[in-house]
Amino acid sequence: MTVVRSLVLFALAAVAEIGGAWLVWQGVREHQGAWWIGAGIVALGVYGFVATLQPEANFGRILAAYGGVFVAGSLAWGMVMDGFRPDRWDVIGAAVCLAGVLLIMYAPRG
Repeated sequence: MTVVRSLVLFALAAVAEIGGAWLVWQGVREHQGAWWIGAGIVALGVYGFVATLQPEANFGRILAAYGGVFVAGSLAWGMVMDGFRPDRWDVIGAAVCLAGVLLIMYAPRG
């Protein structure tokens, strides 16, 4: 159950951070306005709180593992929200990052 909870929290963190960054991007680069930027800032703050709910106690390990989730999630977000089509190298790179997440967070220790 702890692994499932951790994976759900990684997914929620990805939506908050990637979504927040995308909203700021839309507000600034696509001239959507201050409301989009403000919503992005709030979402980025939510990401910071979601990360604290991880069952793992080590900040560095959580943030390092989340980096892999962010890479794969960013590509997925771009596909859904912007019509981005990753090439095989994007997909391979994301798979390597996700394998790193599994190693960092869930490898047996001790």
